[in-house]
Amino acid sequence: MPIENSEDHYGVVAILLHWSMALLLVGLAGLGLYMVSLPDVGFNTRKITLILYHKQFGVLAFVLFALRLCWRVTQVLPKPVGHLPDWQMIAARFVHLCFYGLMFALPMTGWLMSSAAAIPVSFLGLFTLPDFIHRSDHLFSLLIGVHKWLGYALILLFAIHMGAALRHHFVFRDDTLRRMLP
Repeated sequence: MPIENSEDHYGVVAILLHWSMALLLVGLAGLGLYMVSLPDVGFNTRKITLILYHKQFGVLAFVLFALRLCWRVTQVLPKPVGHLPDWQMIAARFVHLCFYGLMFALPMTGWLMSSAAAIPVSFLGLFTLPDFIHRSDHLFSLLIGVHKWLGYALILLFAIHMGAALRHHFVFRDDTLRRMLP
């Protein structure tokens, strides 16, 4: 399999970035939903530990996003399958652009939220990221809501994206999904 994309298929780098980010983002969304369901009462070490893991893997997702974006802008995109009406090509492009926006906005709002709460963010224990803003309970509360709703938007886009991929594979029986498989 070629490393770079072609007009007919994604290359190995794009495929690895796609599927590793998919697994990481699904895991982060699931972890996010689970950890916020835990009670805040007292010193809940389990919840705190999960929040710290969520942050560290969120930074990893941001790093992978940056790599993915760099790779994406330097590569050709495979041509869409021929039978798609214009509205579906526009919808697919819109969903992909929304994914890129969310892959940027979610880690940034998480980082800002941690800065507003004066809680350090570590990159896999290797180093601590600097704070973007000064401590602010008001901004912290606001950013919690923004981060949460961006997370819900990501989950909705996952459902749309997976549904469309499976529809192309099982109903249309075209190569849309196969082009993203090794």
